[in-house]
Amino acid sequence: MRFSNHANLFFVLFILCFYVLDVCIAIDSITSSQSIKDPETLRSKDGNFTLGFFTPQNSTNRYVGIWWKSQSTVIWVANRNQALNDSSGIVTISEDGNLVVLNGQKQVIWSTNVSKILSNTSSEFSDSGKLVLMETTTGNILWDSFQQPSDTLLPGMKLSTNTRTNKKIELTSWKSPSNPSIGSFSSGVVQRRDILEVFIWNETRPYWRSGPWDGGVFTGIPTMSTYLNGFKGGDDGEGNIDIYYTVPSELDFVIYMLNSKGQYEQKLWDAEKSEMGIRWTSKESDCDVYGMCGPFTICNAQSKPICSCLKGFEPRNEEEWNGKNWTGGCVRRTPLKCERVRDQNTSTNAKEDEFFKLQMVKVPDFSEGSPVETDICRNQCLENCSCVAYSHDEKIGCMSWTGNLLDIQQFSEGGLDLHLRVAYSELDKGSKKKIIITTAVIVATVIMVTGGYFMWRTSNPPVRKGKNDAFIEFNNGGTPEHESHSVIEELSQVKLHELLLFDFKMAAAATDNFHLSNKLGQGGFGPVYKGQLEDGQEIAVKRLSRASGQGLEEFMNEIVVISKLQHRNLVKLFGCCVEGDEKMLIYEYMPNKSLDVFIFDPSKCKLLDWRKRSNIIEGIARGLLYLHRDSRLKIIHRDLKASNILLDEELNPKISDFGMARIFGGTQDQVNTSRVVGTYGYMSPEYAMEGLFSEKSDVFSFGVLVLEIVSGRRSSGFYGNVHALGLLGFAWTQWKEGNALSLIDPELYDPIHHRDILRCIHIALLCVQELSVDRPTMATVISMLSNDFVLPAPSQSTFIQRQKMLNSTSSEETQRFRSINVVSVTEIQGR
Repeated sequence: MRFSNHANLFFVLFILCFYVLDVCIAIDSITSSQSIKDPETLRSKDGNFTLGFFTPQNSTNRYVGIWWKSQSTVIWVANRNQALNDSSGIVTISEDGNLVVLNGQKQVIWSTNVSKILSNTSSEFSDSGKLVLMETTTGNILWDSFQQPSDTLLPGMKLSTNTRTNKKIELTSWKSPSNPSIGSFSSGVVQRRDILEVFIWNETRPYWRSGPWDGGVFTGIPTMSTYLNGFKGGDDGEGNIDIYYTVPSELDFVIYMLNSKGQYEQKLWDAEKSEMGIRWTSKESDCDVYGMCGPFTICNAQSKPICSCLKGFEPRNEEEWNGKNWTGGCVRRTPLKCERVRDQNTSTNAKEDEFFKLQMVKVPDFSEGSPVETDICRNQCLENCSCVAYSHDEKIGCMSWTGNLLDIQQFSEGGLDLHLRVAYSELDKGSKKKIIITTAVIVATVIMVTGGYFMWRTSNPPVRKGKNDAFIEFNNGGTPEHESHSVIEELSQVKLHELLLFDFKMAAAATDNFHLSNKLGQGGFGPVYKGQLEDGQEIAVKRLSRASGQGLEEFMNEIVVISKLQHRNLVKLFGCCVEGDEKMLIYEYMPNKSLDVFIFDPSKCKLLDWRKRSNIIEGIARGLLYLHRDSRLKIIHRDLKASNILLDEELNPKISDFGMARIFGGTQDQVNTSRVVGTYGYMSPEYAMEGLFSEKSDVFSFGVLVLEIVSGRRSSGFYGNVHALGLLGFAWTQWKEGNALSLIDPELYDPIHHRDILRCIHIALLCVQELSVDRPTMATVISMLSNDFVLPAPSQSTFIQRQKMLNSTSSEETQRFRSINVVSVTEIQGR
């Protein structure tokens, strides 16, 4: 009797175990005999994707969906418009072979709805997250979830439009975070006249636009990286216009989700936090909303108000415009020449229309594309009276516009150049005004200098120059007055309307006559003083020392270069002063001085935690990318170092000191020079040893700077007990030995940010590799900093050993000035 009871108990437990296993173990396929009952699941083979039942936040309804890793990242919903009210749902293969969702009453609430299925079917997952319905015997795919997406674009999933059948594959938003039914917003691909773009629509109205696709990225999204965000697609030859993206194998999972507010969110899987983090959103300001300012306007999020009329245009309705109702847009102020000829039906001798260039913009909607060169593109537009603007990009080709110019946005980086057609008089008026102002300033300056010179000659008759002559000659061999005239002549080449000319009295008054208490630092250029103008504006005055090894050439170079630049991570030049012997540059004042003051000071370094240092590293990188790729000019800084990184009141970095910078021509990638300038410890090997410099020279300096920021050590110091390695050698040794923690500044280290800090060290070592071709570009560096994909292994720089010898000969570093602008100049004959 006792044995019988034990046997019965064992049998019951055995049956219960099988029941529990059947419920808890996810099946790998769905067939007519193998269903999923709530809460069972279907898993992809790699275990990343799951099909099952879920309940959204703040809801009691049940839905069948697919999620990545956890239910917090639902990427597809089957019965999104017809919820289950309880947990009695079933996913199965119906008698007609379709995949269906049934409620507790066995009613079909969702189906794949494939007609005329002739054989047995089953449903499975692929590792890409695609749910398929296929014929069991042949394996032919009858339906897949990528053809009927919800709100999420996955790697390999296509948005498409068939030009023959008008069939579209589009994303549709949820109504709300708690309701996955189809919302107001949808997104798909549009191709007009060979120009492909992605749109978001609010019902039927455009809400957001990506800008033209250049074969890799969308030009209306300035932060896109070809490596990370590169999109593929086009016309497949069968009438399908599609766009899709893939992810490098070493990169974690990336998706684009259209949220219920009509905004794309780029999300990247964070393995440490086990959640998806938002890295980009399509709406960062009101300017991202389609047509925010109306036709013939430009929207700039950094301006107040954000909307302004294009050159040569004025508000259509002044009253509405002043009331910040910009939807009416603007109208042309002066008719084009061809319009006047057509309206008057007579010939005219008026000058031809011209083009006004808008730089770094999202070009307007409704462009027409043609594969012609820049000059032909311009001429085609000029010869067509209806053409109001054109743009040319090497990858896209020629784009032109004949209607209203709508949805133009100003960027601080990226974008394209747009050439706006305006009547010649519109440009003429502006240029005449500029000429008058420029001429007046130059003439007044010449008169002042000439008058002062004659007054000086009258009171100080010339004497024969001897060994102790009172005249001070500059390095270029000219006398002060001759050099002053030369400077004025050079300055006339700079856009003076963008640069103020300060007189000496104003600069002296602002700095309390250059009082020692206002002295901020001392560099190779000369002293730098803090000043305050009469209107309260704080300034920094860099005063050229007559004893400086750097003279007129560097002074003029800095004015010419920086007066043409504008970026939040570049220091702003307010103006200059040129009077007799005096040459000064007037900058915006940076209250926190320079980066070296913080990272190399035992007490001040504590003020820079990892978040602040990370922000500084990223800001420097963005400033360099602007110089190399996104500014009007391609500029190589050549003297990037900690003392040339200024910090504003919020510790945001600004690159300064462009005295050594070089402007590259449009086709130049590398230049050889016999005059090597800069600071040892930051110079790339090809530059220091051979006089070759390129944008990769700045990348090398950036890598050194990152190591300094992370370690709190100077690049010129010696570290290690045995070999007295420089910072690069020490960093490489510690990295190779798996002891990178010893490189990190103890005041900086935080276990929470351990991975990010090590990643920065890794990126820095990639930047200081021996061969310039092995170093990443600044665009790639920013992708590496912003995203969590796997980085390639760095190679050892053989320059590490050479640098030890160079450092020992550098007299510059023995001075170790700490100032807001320290410039080091060394001349070497390049091989």
